[in-house]
Amino acid sequence: MITNISLVTLWVTDQDTARDFYVDRLGFETRTDQTLGDGFRWLTIGHPSQPELEVTLMVPGPPLDPGVADAVGRALENGTMSGLGLTVDDCQKTYDELTAHGVDFVQPPSERPYGVEAVMRDVVGNWVVLVERRPYGGEDFPHAG
Repeated sequence: MITNISLVTLWVTDQDTARDFYVDRLGFETRTDQTLGDGFRWLTIGHPSQPELEVTLMVPGPPLDPGVADAVGRALENGTMSGLGLTVDDCQKTYDELTAHGVDFVQPPSERPYGVEAVMRDVVGNWVVLVERRPYGGEDFPHAG
């Protein structure tokens, strides 16, 4: 029986830079940092309030097909790779705090049917969404039906 999601991958161009961003600016913690054979590095982070979930910071390469690795690398370089969705208590307050710490936002807090959302870009090309959730149903979306 599956009980939860325990590991997700976030593609990054530089593991140290990504780790420092998520740990120093967003409050995550390093969980594992191990160099394995052939220079492969297994680096995971997690949020202190979610001990059961780790995020692997992975450089595009093996075991990805070379064409896929190149495409992921290009998306990161262009700043158009999707990343994580993070729940926040107060989107405006979190936006203000992170902006003061130099975090680059591509969308300020905006009202959505599901809550307040802001979109930032991490330092390696991923978009990260902050969401202050509120209850909603399908009827809250204009094209639902």
